[in-house]
Amino acid sequence: MTQNTKIFWLIGGDDCSLCDVASDILDVAVSDQPDLFLDITYVNVKSSTLLYHNYGARIPVLLNPNTDMALYWPFELPQVQEFLR
Repeated sequence: MTQNTKIFWLIGGDDCSLCDVASDILDVAVSDQPDLFLDITYVNVKSSTLLYHNYGARIPVLLNPNTDMALYWPFELPQVQEFLR
């Protein structure tokens, strides 16, 4: 990981079809921006009580854990591309 790497979490859940769609959109957004250094991790919303409490009813959520900025579903490719910048 480089010094300029941005960290993001895609928060989702098991058997979440919207999370699958969000993951596909995120894959396209990442591939369209090869100049960005991104570390994307899929995080299950049930992996912690705090995540479940804050995001359980709103998954999928794209989160920057360093700033706590979040992009809530529904989102489309342009929104994700802007959020990643």
